Amino acid sequence: MEYKTLYNGVQIPMLGFGVYQIPEYDQAKQTVLTALKNGYRLIDTAQGYMNEQAVGDAIKESGIPREEIFITTKLWIQDFSYEGAMKATTLSMERLGVEYIDLLLLHQPMGDYINAWKALEKMYEDGKLRAIGMANCYPHVLADLCETFTMKPMINQVEMHPFFQQTLNLETMQAYGVVPEAWAPFNEGLRDFFNNEVLVTIGQQYGKTAAQVALRWNIQRGVVVIPKTVHEERMIQNMDIFDFSLSAEDMAKIHQLDLGHSEIVNHYDPQWIKQLHQWRF
Repeated sequence: MEYKTLYNGVQIPMLGFGVYQIPEYDQAKQTVLTALKNGYRLIDTAQGYMNEQAVGDAIKESGIPREEIFITTKLWIQDFSYEGAMKATTLSMERLGVEYIDLLLLHQPMGDYINAWKALEKMYEDGKLRAIGMANCYPHVLADLCETFTMKPMINQVEMHPFFQQTLNLETMQAYGVVPEAWAPFNEGLRDFFNNEVLVTIGQQYGKTAAQVALRWNIQRGVVVIPKTVHEERMIQNMDIFDFSLSAEDMAKIHQLDLGHSEIVNHYDPQWIKQLHQWRF
């Protein structure tokens, strides 16, 4: 496993396991147990995923020492205030069955995230959180946060994959010392991702799949990745990316795949923003 060091000295695995879209308790619990059995030590959940309890129970049942597992969860917009963030974090800790959270993110830079961030700073200072960060911040938003807050985000978790590479965002994070983390590193399978000719052809040189090439590409850019799957064979395959490196030529070919925009969500669409504000968890 390779690791990335946050600016406060905390280390995070470069490859983790995401549990988005696994809300059913038994499946979520068993999936996390399987991931832990196969060597994953970074588990990424959120209040909005409706599976914090299952994640916590799986971690407890695994028998792996708590300090060996890096737990990430996220607060939703409905709780974005100072007191709201405090209460919501307490609920997450109760559901996860932990006394501290390794990384807490604000899921969207919307609503009263300024005061919610101040609450995260306080909980960090009190030792309840080992690291704090944001999710879904585009470059201008991230720059504003870094110039505004006493503490900069330690991580910015955003959509990043070969078809939406977010080069300016990546450069902005690097400039401020914020670690990039990629959700949907496979573009949720869109554009026939796993059969993409460029990724498949590159992978054939190394005996790897298109998925493995995409993960390795992000890691070589310094990006933490959190792929999700409910299939054990794919968990094992996703973990098997630390025995090869992509060449500069490979990286350049993948760079040409960038569309420059997301095909999953549109944060510039007012109706999408309205919908996000209406969701309750």
